[in-house]
Amino acid sequence: MFRTALRNVLAHKARLLMTVLAVMLGVAFVSGTLVFTDTFGSAYKNKSAKSFDHVSVAIKPDGGSRDDGQEAKQPDRLTDSLLTRAGKLPGATSALGSVSGFTALADKDGKLVGGEWGTTGANYFPGKDGKDPRYDFAEGAAPKSAGDIALDSRTADRTGYKVGDTVRYSTDGPVKTAKVSGIFDTDDGSVVAGGSLVVFDNDTARKVLGKSEYDEIDVKAAAGTSETTLKGAVEKILPKDTEAETGASLKDEQDRMIEQNTSSMSQVLLIFAGIALFVGIFIIANTFTMLVAQRTKELALMRAVGASRRQVTRSVLIEAFIVGLVAAVAGFALGIGVAVGLESLMNAGGASLPDGPLVIGPTTIVTALIIGVVVTMLAAWLPGRRAAKIPPVAAMNSVHASPTMRGLVVRNTIGSLLVALGAVMLFMEDNYVKSGGAATILVGVIVLTPLLSRPFIAGSGPLLKPFGVTGKLARLNSVRNPRRTASTASALMIGLTLITAMTVVAVSMGSAINKMATDSLKADYAVSMANFQPLTPKVHDKLAELPEVEASSALRTTWGEADGRDTRISGVDPKAFDKLVGLDFTSGSAAALKGDSALVDKETADAKGLKAGDTVTVKFDDDRTTRLKVAGVYKANEMIDGLFTPTPIVTPHLSKVQDQQVLLKMKDGASGKAEDAIVKALGDNPAIKIQDKDDISNEVGGAINMLLNMLYGLLAMAILVAVLGVINTLAMSVFERKHEIGMLRAIGLDRAKIKQMVRLESVVISLFGAVLGVGLGLFLGWVAGDSISGTVSTYSMEVPVGRILIFLAIAGVVGVLAAVWPARSAARLNPLQAIKSE
Repeated sequence: MFRTALRNVLAHKARLLMTVLAVMLGVAFVSGTLVFTDTFGSAYKNKSAKSFDHVSVAIKPDGGSRDDGQEAKQPDRLTDSLLTRAGKLPGATSALGSVSGFTALADKDGKLVGGEWGTTGANYFPGKDGKDPRYDFAEGAAPKSAGDIALDSRTADRTGYKVGDTVRYSTDGPVKTAKVSGIFDTDDGSVVAGGSLVVFDNDTARKVLGKSEYDEIDVKAAAGTSETTLKGAVEKILPKDTEAETGASLKDEQDRMIEQNTSSMSQVLLIFAGIALFVGIFIIANTFTMLVAQRTKELALMRAVGASRRQVTRSVLIEAFIVGLVAAVAGFALGIGVAVGLESLMNAGGASLPDGPLVIGPTTIVTALIIGVVVTMLAAWLPGRRAAKIPPVAAMNSVHASPTMRGLVVRNTIGSLLVALGAVMLFMEDNYVKSGGAATILVGVIVLTPLLSRPFIAGSGPLLKPFGVTGKLARLNSVRNPRRTASTASALMIGLTLITAMTVVAVSMGSAINKMATDSLKADYAVSMANFQPLTPKVHDKLAELPEVEASSALRTTWGEADGRDTRISGVDPKAFDKLVGLDFTSGSAAALKGDSALVDKETADAKGLKAGDTVTVKFDDDRTTRLKVAGVYKANEMIDGLFTPTPIVTPHLSKVQDQQVLLKMKDGASGKAEDAIVKALGDNPAIKIQDKDDISNEVGGAINMLLNMLYGLLAMAILVAVLGVINTLAMSVFERKHEIGMLRAIGLDRAKIKQMVRLESVVISLFGAVLGVGLGLFLGWVAGDSISGTVSTYSMEVPVGRILIFLAIAGVVGVLAAVWPARSAARLNPLQAIKSE
């Protein structure tokens, strides 16, 4: 049986080509993802390991600060005094204090270097030898005064800055200038990943970054002193709310974080690889079903001479094993190329991945081989089992075994039950159950595709009528074998279902954000730091003086509790606030905001039974409380929420007076002239972002579209596999029907008509899958939107008609292109040879 299976593979190698390609592409995606993430993680681990060479024990604050950068007032912990004491501990040779923070560096064109989140400033802390072990200077020297800075070598290469050049930078608002004193190499993870690092002398760094204490104190152990021993000594001098960790512990923690990050990336890529493999299952099952059908007499003869059902099934599975093994090996080799391509693609996009050797682990090799073989054998098992169940006498009486009605009835019953179950799950409250219901309906529709194919293809009759006899033949051929048509269409349907659903959600979400920005903001401009960290109050002071400004207010934000409920507390100018923000009030108004009063969001008010005129107790993060009169209750959204009160109420509770954002209403509205005035007033600052309503909407919409385009790219693999499926099905169908095609040629149907018949059949099947996919995609988009609308008040489903028409047009083009080779093969058949009996 093994020799028979091997001969069959070699005999049908051309017809198995598309199956090999489908499995190969899926395996390539999986193995490429695993190789890429292993390489990426290994390189980052190697880089990060060096950054802890100077750390035996690190002293850090116990707990972090708020995301908005504002903290309640608290005593300093990591002071110069603590640093001196740590450096003098027994077993310690040195202690290094480090500070860092957002520092926007302008390139020679005045634009921000390193992106909104990767521009960092840090201190140069010389040890006893006058050097800081974190930085290895390649040119120049370390900064020594407020007029000096040093740049990392990657940033210097990108910007073209050299030692002695004057650069512009900003940390919290005003633009400053300094000279480049030196250029250094660093293994800082942010820099390696494409960010920039600016280094100041220690005193300047603490001043410009607004640090009253160090972020971390790193203590280096003397020779012969273990990290554990030194940690014990350090713990004896720790102030309240601080902790000590060994360098080894910090390295392990960073390794775990890197593994988590690469694991998340790997999981996303593997999901799409899984989709491609799932689509490939339809192609494999189709291929083996058709191969088995074409060899019905051969299998029946084997049964007649003594082969058991199990042996016949095993023979088909051995064929699948050989095909899967070949595809898996080829896919793994291609996957290495995919990994290299992913790295090049990310570097081209500015990610600047760390250098390192390609990592090909044994787990990746085994996974690729197992996936390729197992997926192929699973897909081939059902056709093999079905072939083995055909009685030998019945099989010898016909060339091809027709599918039984009983099998279709069972399939349709199962599909209907799955759709009904999924529909019931959609009415549940839990979002996870709803998602499961949507997935169940998707599976149910896949099972029902043979049943759905008949009415759709029958409905395509009027469209095919102008093509005459070839159109009629194409329609009849499409419904000749519902299972085959369904499997081919399902492969295309899955990809288009996901693409349509994601497009609907993305377009609807973009419109919701745009509506939210339009409804919530009366201000013409919102001014903030590029990384959304706090601004210095000087920014608002400068902008408020502009003659073009009609009204302005800074948002001075902190956190606290309103009657025991956690909330964001924003200090605003009560005289200007109503001109800058549009709030939907359920009671009271913004006009009543003055003195010791506050505007409270409806969720907080409902939880505590508050209304306009009531009193709310507000507790700030510094544990001080105050009582405020409720001036109004408004409906919050994702852009505006929390408690608003006059700025003088908030300021005394901040450790450092800073503004989160500045809102501006211009006398003549938003315009190029108005924006130029703002930019000029702020000194053409690269750190500050100036946005009108459209900019705010486009920022969110741009992120959504970028994510959507990435998903399109990933799902293109599934669509490509589906195209291979259409080609495969048509090619084998042509081979299966060569006797019939020969008869058509003999009675006068020319080659052009034969080609047209195959092309129309391909287009009909492709459009069936596309229409089904778009319909399901719209349904899944509605389900997802129903969950989103509960949290995004302005969300409503929008159908992107233009994009959907493009999807359908692409499906038609796919049908035409997929039919090129099969149509050509059909047209080239010799009528006399084709008519000969098999």
